[in-house]
Amino acid sequence: MLTFVSVLVVISSVALIAAVMMQESADGSMDALTGGSSESYFGKNTVKTKDAMLDKIVIIAAIVFMVSLIILAKF
Repeated sequence: MLTFVSVLVVISSVALIAAVMMQESADGSMDALTGGSSESYFGKNTVKTKDAMLDKIVIIAAIVFMVSLIILAKF
């Protein structure tokens, strides 16, 4: 059980970091790192869909991360 929760913490933390890093910034300052605006590669509708999907991934990963840390602290 302890190993499973520890692995869950690692997976959720990596997913959380990756999802946050993949989100577009509000001011566009990360464009230099990502190679430009994603609107040049995707349409506006897919950008909104991508951002909405990343928002959901961040929320789910954060909840899993916090719950697994609480469970890990109990053991």
